[in-house]
Amino acid sequence: MKAQPSAIRRELKQSRPFPTAEQEAAVALLRTADVIRVDLERALEPFEITPQQYNVLRILRGSHPGSLPTLEIAERMIERAPGITRLLDRIEARGLVARERCREDRRRVLCTVTPAGLELLRKTDALVNQLEVKRIRRLLKGELAKLVGMLDRLREEEA
Repeated sequence: MKAQPSAIRRELKQSRPFPTAEQEAAVALLRTADVIRVDLERALEPFEITPQQYNVLRILRGSHPGSLPTLEIAERMIERAPGITRLLDRIEARGLVARERCREDRRRVLCTVTPAGLELLRKTDALVNQLEVKRIRRLLKGELAKLVGMLDRLREEEA
């Protein structure tokens, strides 16, 4: 009896097996991340904010009422943003963040979430939480912990 193709092969309408199990796992992981990202984009669209902009606001809320240097925000991003300055320009133009030069080191720019940014987060929090639960609840608690541990291992640097 012939084995059924994996769900990822069926989704991608791929008739041949992947060359390796590692490639199949990587493609499935990338596809899953894309599905979750698209869900988030759709949820944030009415608020005219991208997932990366939302991520910046959440990072800054975590340091509120303090501020963070631009490069530290970039390091904390879920998805690396090569154009962090342009990203900040767009959300600053909407009044969601404020930036100022550091007095001690003029090369550093400090960023703070504004009251308008906090209000936007307040409006989106429940929606985003529901979205995350909708997808992730398909896994049992033990599976979630195991998945997080496995993903942590995949992100570890090579020795």
